[in-house]
Amino acid sequence: MNILDLLQTSPPLLIGISTVLGLLVGSFLNVVIYRLPKMMELGWQQQCSELRGEEPVHSEPYNLVIPRSACPHCHHAISAWENVPVISYLLLRGKCHGCKAPISPRYPVIEAISGILCGFAAWHFGFGLAAAGSMLLIWALLALMAIDFDTQLLPDDIVLPLVWAGLLLNMNGTYTTLHDSLLGAVFGYLSLWTVYWLFKLATGKEGMGYGDFKLLAALGAWLGWQLLPLIIILSSLVGAVVGIVLIAAAKHGRDIPIPFGPYLVGGGLIALFWGQTLTQNYLQLMAQ
Repeated sequence: MNILDLLQTSPPLLIGISTVLGLLVGSFLNVVIYRLPKMMELGWQQQCSELRGEEPVHSEPYNLVIPRSACPHCHHAISAWENVPVISYLLLRGKCHGCKAPISPRYPVIEAISGILCGFAAWHFGFGLAAAGSMLLIWALLALMAIDFDTQLLPDDIVLPLVWAGLLLNMNGTYTTLHDSLLGAVFGYLSLWTVYWLFKLATGKEGMGYGDFKLLAALGAWLGWQLLPLIIILSSLVGAVVGIVLIAAAKHGRDIPIPFGPYLVGGGLIALFWGQTLTQNYLQLMAQ
């Protein structure tokens, strides 16, 4: 019996391996979350230099692999045992091994969420393309959520491939039909694009960024146009509640923009696992 047959016939093993894989990829997601915005900024600076006719600035390579991960305070290189998901953070008691500077709890939180969601995806979908695809979506959404929360940016390097991945996965109806997937991408983009321009024409201000349009288009490509209303409603409700709480707690000024991407991520994840059930229950309730 090969490993694929074993995973197909043993759900506990599938869930366990998926959870471990989620933890490991979650550790890499922390690198993406920290470095990708910096890589984008370096790219913009390089483009500006070229437009001004200046000589390109030669700097050390900086990408998702180079340089090696290190403490931002003392530059202590992170060893293998210090990079074990969640466990290393607990063993180090949340402090750098070199200078004892505190390590952000976000690192183990992202790792743990990735592991839990991947294990749940394996249990929910079972062995097959739907589970594998859902893990890919989970990883991309987690990275986008954290990057948008930090920088109010939703990088095209993640969002645009996510749109194409959703369309490709649905060529054989993994989550929905290709027809509904294509309409989901189109309607997802146009719905928030329309809201953006209506709000701008009414107030003269920008209510959201173009990255939000693309992210909803990606979710539509994965889950189909039928779940777009549910995603928008869930995202808006969560965003409104969190925004009100932050303002009431005086931790967020009224004039400081709140990124919408994290709430779209939350709505998308709920729709991924329970979207069809919630929609059917709602329709049955309205039919009574």
